[in-house]
Amino acid sequence: MAFSLFSFFSGSGLLDLAFEHHELDYNIAFVNEYNQSFLDAYKYVRENRDFPPPTYGYHCCDINDFLNSNMGTQLRSYINEQRELGNIIGFIGGPPCPDFSVGGKNQGRDGENGILAKSYIDLIIAQQPDFFFFENVRGLVRTAKHRQYFTELKSSLQNAGYIVSDTVLNSLSFGVPQDRDRVVMIGILNKKRNQNIPIENSGDLMFPWLRYAIFDANEIKMLDWPTKQPYREKSRRIFRYQVPEVLTVQHWFTKNNVRRHPNARDIFRVKAGKTKMLQVFEGDTSRKSFKRLHRWRYSPTAAYGNNEVHLHPYETRRLSVSEAMAIQSLPAWFSLPAEMSLTNKFKTIGNGVPYLMALAISKTLNCFLHEIFDEVNGRNG
Repeated sequence: MAFSLFSFFSGSGLLDLAFEHHELDYNIAFVNEYNQSFLDAYKYVRENRDFPPPTYGYHCCDINDFLNSNMGTQLRSYINEQRELGNIIGFIGGPPCPDFSVGGKNQGRDGENGILAKSYIDLIIAQQPDFFFFENVRGLVRTAKHRQYFTELKSSLQNAGYIVSDTVLNSLSFGVPQDRDRVVMIGILNKKRNQNIPIENSGDLMFPWLRYAIFDANEIKMLDWPTKQPYREKSRRIFRYQVPEVLTVQHWFTKNNVRRHPNARDIFRVKAGKTKMLQVFEGDTSRKSFKRLHRWRYSPTAAYGNNEVHLHPYETRRLSVSEAMAIQSLPAWFSLPAEMSLTNKFKTIGNGVPYLMALAISKTLNCFLHEIFDEVNGRNG
């Protein structure tokens, strides 16, 4: 028995990479992404690591195309084929989220991207995978308007037979050098009432989200981290702080050898703003733009995408793509193709789920699914 994954909003494969860790029992069967550049990068990463292509290939199209009769029928045939092989079917994905982001468009369910969250949920309900994973920005539950939308989505899944668990996780908890919240939700299809599915008194799934957490994010943020210090180009500052060094951007820059990375020279060149850059203190992330990271502190996010990329702690420039990847805790070998536009490189990295956070979730889910389905298959056998 394997867990066959159907991936939607796949981007360049950051989430899928975590699920396809060699110690786990997942198999990427199907990949869907709307942006051709991201999908090309997804293929590039897999080919570089000699990963086999998805069983049913790559599909560059709108997720709504799978809600119509023809493509929906084809998708159902793939699922049925995997079930006939004795595999458990899972959908994973995180719909684009600028319409729920505090710093984004904030148009919610009516936005061009906001409606895609419902499309993903509708597809889950229509195709009935055995389990699903959904992730998005915290903004989806931060305001009453967006929270109502999320509650409606969750209720529709419950009405369709899924037992679900949702929470907000911070990437610091999992060793990522980044203060980033994500709304996450997992659901198990309760096809057999005698399944060994642990359920809370509230009726929600009892899922151990923090099983592989390394830190308590709230406690981490209360530590005595370094604050703003005058910017000095090419300066050295020795680590002398009572905080976890593994959560600092400099630790990850060194760990991933970012200067020798294939994407080390992928940097937005700033011409008009260099004078302003020199005036920003190391560690001053309070401004709307021109945030400069502190080398011995975690980053507020990985990157804003487009031109709003963090300033380097001790160089007069913005971060490189390889440095943004390190802040996402990606493996040092992960790289993006040279021909991909700089904007798309930062966008696909900035939009991705922090790797170590995704890996912790995938490991927890792997154990959880075995606890449920191994027992069911054993009884049925």
